[in-house]
Parts: sequence; structure tokens; C-alpha cells
Amino acid sequence: MKIPTLTLLLALSFNVHAAGGHNHGVGKLDVSVDGEQLTLELELPLDSAVGFERAPKNDKERAALADAERLLKDAATLFAPTPAAACAIATVTVGMPHTGKASEGDGHADIDARYVFRCATPALLKSVETSLFKHFKRLYRIEARRAMPAGQGAARLSAKQAVIAW
Repeated sequence: MKIPTLTLLLALSFNVHAAGGHNHGVGKLDVSVDGEQLTLELELPLDSAVGFERAPKNDKERAALADAERLLKDAATLFAPTPAAACAIATVTVGMPHTGKASEGDGHADIDARYVFRCATPALLKSVETSLFKHFKRLYRIEARRAMPAGQGAARLSAKQAVIAW
């Protein structure tokens, strides 16, 4: 019986999130490939992006939230799939805490973002590189998981190793 990639990703994502928890400086990235579609699901502690998790107290903090949100919506700056696969951004969804676009939680605040790319030659898609570490200096690790027709895997990304490959 063949299990769809998205089902595998959801099961894998549940295990990652259930076992983990909220850790400052540590993000989570789920990568899936299904046909021509590459999907990246990012969870990032707000503290890792702007240095605080509460509602902004002044204009400088409000600007930091707006800048982080603007950057997170720029998928082409943050993620580079294998160039030979000819992937183009299809949709980007970013949920930012304390901006009225995401619900407030238990005192910890996470950014949730979803990036969908369409790849002209998905057979040539072999990796995704991220520049998140260059933009968010408080981020020191990303626990990445991948699910695709060829199988599943995991990687620990850092500023020195910012590529998940398969």
C-alpha cells in the first residue's frame, strides 16, 4: 500500500512537535515533495527572530516584528531549492504572533510559515538551502525533517550546515 507523501509528512511532523517543545534558538522545518510541489513548513520561536515573545512595547519592537514578517514572506531570500529543478514560489503564508494574524498562546510565541514551490523538473530537486541563520542571529539550530517519494530523513541545520539534502 502506497502512503501519500503529505500523510507521511503530517505523521512525521506530529512526532517532531510532540517530542520537542518550545526552545529559544531552535526552529523546526518540515520539507515535503509531492509531484511538482515542494512544501516547506517552518516553526520559529519569535524570540529567535526579534528577541522577545511578548507583545511589542514600543515603536522599535513593532518595527522589529514588521521587519521579521516582511523577511519571512520573502521565500526567495530565505530558501534556495536545487537550481536545476527550476522551482518557483507558488504561495507563502506567515503567521506572526502579536500582529493580529496569529493567536496568542501560553507565553511562548512561535512564527508559523508555509512555503509552497512548484518545480518544473522535480526529479532534479536534491536539496534546499536556507539563509535563515544569516538573517536571525538568535537562531542557532533548525531540526529539519523531510518526507518524499524516495523516503524520509532528518537533518540538524546550523549556520555552518544550512542545507537539507536527499
